[in-house]
Amino acid sequence: MDIVSALRTFLRVAETGSFSAAALDLNLTQPAVSRQVSALETHLNTRLFHRTTVALALTAEGEGMIPMAMRVVEAVESLGETACPGGAPVSGKVRLSLPAPLGLYMSERLAGLLRRHPALAVDLVFRDDPSDLVGDGIDIEVRIGQVADNSLVCRRIGWTTAYLVAAPCYLEGRPGVAAPDDLPVHDCICYSRAGDGRSWSFSNGADDVAVRIAPRMTANNAVAVHRAALAGGGLAILSHILVCQDIAEGRLISLMQDFPPARLPINAVYPSRRNMPPRVRAVLDFLVEAVREDPLMAG
Repeated sequence: MDIVSALRTFLRVAETGSFSAAALDLNLTQPAVSRQVSALETHLNTRLFHRTTVALALTAEGEGMIPMAMRVVEAVESLGETACPGGAPVSGKVRLSLPAPLGLYMSERLAGLLRRHPALAVDLVFRDDPSDLVGDGIDIEVRIGQVADNSLVCRRIGWTTAYLVAAPCYLEGRPGVAAPDDLPVHDCICYSRAGDGRSWSFSNGADDVAVRIAPRMTANNAVAVHRAALAGGGLAILSHILVCQDIAEGRLISLMQDFPPARLPINAVYPSRRNMPPRVRAVLDFLVEAVREDPLMAG
């Protein structure tokens, strides 16, 4: 048995939750995938998956195997890169998790990366709350704000720029919005990232102010907040990626320009920097480059 191939197959089955889906990803037949996993279970003398006719689930032993299997596969890929004078080819699939605005920004730019690396595939996952990277099979995740999990590698790649906005139809006949103290009398639409949807932070470079909000509407997806703001639902804080064109064309109005929303760090997180596969390194480098191309995120 080729144990490295078997471990790759095991990781893909664990990621997809299906022998058939893993077979498609690996360009194998479903019986071949099943045989590799069974051979690995026999070799390890333990069951890695619970199987029924309608479901597949990792056992506790299978869950425990994931980080070890990842280390072995990454080490072998790193060894190949070292042994090959031209470097290992960038091939395989990378699962990349991002908040929706950044996901839209990156999806418009991924074609260039894929042209450079014909054997590379990228699976974009739009997710605003933190993932279980290993359990969810995420290679890299972009998180906004401070990262509390010290077990992960965290690389700061940029800063957010956001605007407090509202549609002209909402503002008509309502009190002005010139300072944070003006917010309590207004309807607010809050983007509840990681459970925090009731506090807005602003900074003018000298002073930082946090304002408690009683939102009329909350959503855990920034695109939903954007649409609600365009429809006149109230005030919202939104990424420049979503609203710059709307502001330029008058669909939204930028408010409190002298006291804008506080900027937050944009971080790329991943399980380990050791033995990073070339496919993951290529996507990480692409992320850093793409963020730096936008002056509103670069500094």
